[in-house]
Amino acid sequence: MSEKAQTNIENAVKTVKDPTTGLSLGELGVTPELHLDAGEAEISLTLGYPAEGVAEELAGAVNEAVSSIDDVDSVAVNIDWAIPARGGANTGGEIPGVKNIIAVASGKGGVGKSTTAVNLALALAAEGARVGILDADIYGPSQPKMLGVGQRRPEVVEVDGKQMMVPIEAHGIQSISMGYLVTEQTPMVWRGPMVSGALQQLLTQTRWDNVDYLIVDMPPGTGDIQLTLSQKVPVTGAVIVTTPQDIALLDAQKGIEMFRKVKVPVLGVVENMAVHVCSNCGHEEHIFGAGGGERIARDYDTRLLGSLPLDLSIRETTDSGTPTVADDADSAISQRYRAIARTLGATLWQQSGVSGGPEIAVVED
Repeated sequence: MSEKAQTNIENAVKTVKDPTTGLSLGELGVTPELHLDAGEAEISLTLGYPAEGVAEELAGAVNEAVSSIDDVDSVAVNIDWAIPARGGANTGGEIPGVKNIIAVASGKGGVGKSTTAVNLALALAAEGARVGILDADIYGPSQPKMLGVGQRRPEVVEVDGKQMMVPIEAHGIQSISMGYLVTEQTPMVWRGPMVSGALQQLLTQTRWDNVDYLIVDMPPGTGDIQLTLSQKVPVTGAVIVTTPQDIALLDAQKGIEMFRKVKVPVLGVVENMAVHVCSNCGHEEHIFGAGGGERIARDYDTRLLGSLPLDLSIRETTDSGTPTVADDADSAISQRYRAIARTLGATLWQQSGVSGGPEIAVVED
């Protein structure tokens, strides 16, 4: 390859916009690997977030940008990703086998936090990441039912002289929950210190297997579990789930402030139950109000990661043990979850020190 041809190809590739961030590959610091032989150009790009859903679109844009360059007769584009640990996240290896720990939280119950958490985990996996989910709601674990695991028990193995639980795999993601260790009828009548200790044991005594993102499904509120996680675990950041309802937004604000006080970055807001579309006539109705997620994102100078509808299928698929994204990864609602997952992954990548990328402030709801 001539030096001029290589320079022209590199410059052309750097102008292509990444579909998720809207930034050019040059701004994101993505340097293409090039091979040009007898007019055939092979270009390999490595992103820092899972991008299965936009890989074909990005490859097409690169092909179009390069194909008109002199000395290039054909173009083959390979898109891949290597997910880094965000700066400072679990760098000490406190949670072996995990790169990034993301807390999914809410200021109050009933906003669909657990449903959002499991579908977000599945969406990240569908986009090409290795994902785990930890059910941190010790009093009311719901992930075993949502994942269709039932009463299975995790295998216990010895690792370096320590007894470790092997996470149960369901729908392609690793999972652990207090619900795997007790029956569905067993109440956890524990005081705060016992609950905090149980959370630490679930995190540190689970043999996670090369997880890019560990999603932690938090209990609602701002109590012992939240403080334990934020102060004793290297949390990469938090995502807050809310509905547009004013009361829910008030509680979401408390959640945001709590994470900020303990120095956990708020990565974004997910607005759940944003709109209901009538299955008979197609009429759209904002049952819980409109624009609440955008308002709280604006007030806290951050971003809305995405909005999700109030849809019967989300409840039905989750209750059946096959959440929406696992049921049909290409459905319209699954695509919304996957878009949120890509935005979250890209946000973490940019915050991990990508050259040229802007600093991202994100909001929790």
